[in-house]
Amino acid sequence: MEIQVAKRIHVKYAAIISETISSSAQVRGTGIARRTPEYIQQKIESGDAIIALEGDTFAGFCYIEAWGHEKYVAHSGLIVSPDFRGIGLAKKIKTQIFNYTKEKYPGAKIFGITTGLPVMKINYDLGYKPVTFSELTDDPAFWKGCQTCKNYDVLTRTKQTMCVCTGMLYDPSKKGSNGIVGRLQSFKNAFKRDIK
Repeated sequence: MEIQVAKRIHVKYAAIISETISSSAQVRGTGIARRTPEYIQQKIESGDAIIALEGDTFAGFCYIEAWGHEKYVAHSGLIVSPDFRGIGLAKKIKTQIFNYTKEKYPGAKIFGITTGLPVMKINYDLGYKPVTFSELTDDPAFWKGCQTCKNYDVLTRTKQTMCVCTGMLYDPSKKGSNGIVGRLQSFKNAFKRDIK
């Protein structure tokens, strides 16, 4: 399995990526926003995507969107082909795009919105914390991307303050301050140093 920054040669996978995102939303009955093959192609060509391939077979994908003059960056479209689910590929893709984002957009707050518990766990393990939507970007173009989600009416009725999704944020300026878990980890690390 090869997981890498998507390049122009990977544009040929745009249609299958778009279809996999759409069919996954239907199967799970969740509010995943649809993305056209043209939009996926643009993300690949701009170097703002990670793709996983098993030989020439599409296995997984995720892309980056920058908002608010690159002060905020979102990871969107995380998808794993049904043939490759259940082997930890989503976590590998998410970890790679997270690290790539920190290099490409240093200092940016990284966020995502999701209804999926597995994605919430992956995000939490990477240092994201659940936040209210008011802590996410206020860029109207981001929220416009939610229009194809079946839960968009909830978002509009609440004036973008809440939805069915959970907002999660990684703030590099608060690195290491992951609440109680972060403090417990620092105690654990200090204890290990004292034992040695």
